[in-house]
Amino acid sequence: MNKQLQNFHYSHVLVLGLARSGTAAAKLLLANGVKVRVNDRDTADDDQVVKELKEMGAEVIVGSHPFRVLDDIDLIVKNPGIPYDTPLMEEAQDRGISIITEIELAGNLAGNSVVGITGSNGKTTTTTLTAEMLTESRQPVKVAGNIGTVACEVADSLAPEEKMVVELSSFQLLGIERFRPKIAVLLNIFEAHLDYHKTLENYRQAKFNIYRNQGPDDYLVYNADDPLLTEAAKEAKSIKVPFSTSQRLNHGVWADESFIYFKNEKVICLKDIVLVGKHNLENILAAVAAAKLAGASNEGIRKVLRSFSGVEHRLQYVGKVKERLFYNDSKATNTLATKKALASFNEPVILLAGGLDRGSTFAELKDSLQNVKAMVLFGETASKLEEFAEEAGVQVIVKADDVHKAAELAYGISGEGDIILLSPACASWDQYKSFEERGDMFIQAVHKLK
Repeated sequence: MNKQLQNFHYSHVLVLGLARSGTAAAKLLLANGVKVRVNDRDTADDDQVVKELKEMGAEVIVGSHPFRVLDDIDLIVKNPGIPYDTPLMEEAQDRGISIITEIELAGNLAGNSVVGITGSNGKTTTTTLTAEMLTESRQPVKVAGNIGTVACEVADSLAPEEKMVVELSSFQLLGIERFRPKIAVLLNIFEAHLDYHKTLENYRQAKFNIYRNQGPDDYLVYNADDPLLTEAAKEAKSIKVPFSTSQRLNHGVWADESFIYFKNEKVICLKDIVLVGKHNLENILAAVAAAKLAGASNEGIRKVLRSFSGVEHRLQYVGKVKERLFYNDSKATNTLATKKALASFNEPVILLAGGLDRGSTFAELKDSLQNVKAMVLFGETASKLEEFAEEAGVQVIVKADDVHKAAELAYGISGEGDIILLSPACASWDQYKSFEERGDMFIQAVHKLK
């Protein structure tokens, strides 16, 4: 299916970066008759994707980022991971060239079928829950964005009756012009990605873009327990649907000690929910709100919550070895995510942490280490974490070359009943291509121990 972009007034587009999203964007633009130039620093000229795009009519320049790639360009579709302070990006901004990410193209194709979900933590869980609740309610849905398929590919194949539930990063949301989800979900905002955004305020403003183009017929689901988000939501023109774990909300989703409610309607008894942790209750409330607004039934919601035990690499139970329980939380790429993981256990924990050094301090973790009997550290931040752990009074601190070795060392210093938790508090890119690869290595190590 090749849908036509609506009100797309650009004639010569530079697609910058040939990862999955760049390739999908280039193909979509070419299918819409747009003149396309592609530029990627790390792809070889004989790469199959390069050959394919050239055959489709694209001009492809690889190996470097010369300023000439900007000549005669009126729009850049940028890989979300490329910062705005690179020389090429600064030159593009000096020339006044518009810069978007492919999520803008996806929004153009999907129209008012988009359920967009963002936040510092919980995006994947909430996106997965929302989609499954709709599926169990016999509402046709496709998942896109940071999990699953590239959003513009999904949007291009979206049937009129289908919803697109999309997980959105701050990097994607920074590059929008008119992107407008019918239902926007704003889970939380904590300090993250400051190496990219430079300041916390810049990061917040990128996240707030999720509702900035919404109108009075759209919905904004937000965390009413967060004063910052409650204040920010005031500027939204959409219908506000707050969620809370601590207060009754007649116009939102909330929980008391026994039930989850949508407005004043009982949806499910808390004891019937499989997924553990207060942070996951917040994710569940947000998903209930988004799913109900998108047409899910209480029966469909209940069916999901009675069986859903979590997503891969997010507090994923891996198994038991001689009474030690192993959990894979590789998706915890910042300190807040690790804090939430640690708060889920009362047993003694051996924490495996470390990874890419993005300049973050780990001071936020200090109050969460009461049950941590040992830390096994790896990656660029190992020495920084070692210093932090010593100051925090952790009794046993060990360094490892990688996650596989860390799992072995953790097992060696553990006792019966201990939790061995991979929750790195750092991104993975110093040693691994992705947090998934890092988590998979941990899982392999546990199976080897078995």
